Amino acid sequence: MLRLDGLVKKFGAKRAVDGVSLVVPSGQFVGVIGQSGAGKSTLLRAINRLDDPTAGDIRFGDTDVMALTGRGLRQWRARCAMIFQQFNLAGRLDVLTNVMMGRAFHAPVWRSVAKLWTAEEKAMGLSALEGLDIARLAGQRADTLSGGQQQRVAIARALIQQPEIVLADEPVASLDPRNTQVVMDALLHINKHFGITVICNLHSLDLARKYCDRLVGLAAGRLVFDGVPAALTDHAARDLYGIEAADVVGGGQRPVLVLGGPQGLVLANS
Repeated sequence: MLRLDGLVKKFGAKRAVDGVSLVVPSGQFVGVIGQSGAGKSTLLRAINRLDDPTAGDIRFGDTDVMALTGRGLRQWRARCAMIFQQFNLAGRLDVLTNVMMGRAFHAPVWRSVAKLWTAEEKAMGLSALEGLDIARLAGQRADTLSGGQQQRVAIARALIQQPEIVLADEPVASLDPRNTQVVMDALLHINKHFGITVICNLHSLDLARKYCDRLVGLAAGRLVFDGVPAALTDHAARDLYGIEAADVVGGGQRPVLVLGGPQGLVLANS
């Protein structure tokens, strides 16, 4: 269970996250929604300690996340994997090497720098790619892939960290509708099949309603909504999103079916 208590992150005088308190049970799929600049990305980066909170507490089970330093903090970032909007891949390296960087949290620094992965670790990487239907691209340079393919590589990299939480920061913001479905279905499968907690920032309310068990709404860094998707009416959404409401309230697409097998993810076309 992840627990946030009075979490604050300030940049100068601005409170990007302002006293957020949340309890997230293990295995939940949480969508974080709100206007641009509401504090969604800052909240995720604070949880991962990429941006150290100014005040408040973060606990995961018996772990006091705010007290972690050095190796302990490195281990937390392995348990709490980040997926970014811009993929954060090394474009000149091949796909499998990019995926294997997720094992850097579990290997000595010298072995990570030298990219000396064991046969078992490489098998894990290929299995993650196979589950995302991109194993055929393992030897291809990352910068030759489409945006959707690159995001699936980033998800595979997160998976082989063997995380307990995945934090996805606007993972489909730059993708077309088809790749948006594929990536969101992959995140949903990670959540439901592996029981990994997913906390996902989403601009599209339609996607949030389709995929998430729970929605958390932020406005000016403050928690202003916390409930099941059905509880967020269009009227409430318009209050939350303000002038951006027209972009996020409306119809959507039918999600692609996701099936789980013993070898990993299988994505089936609708």
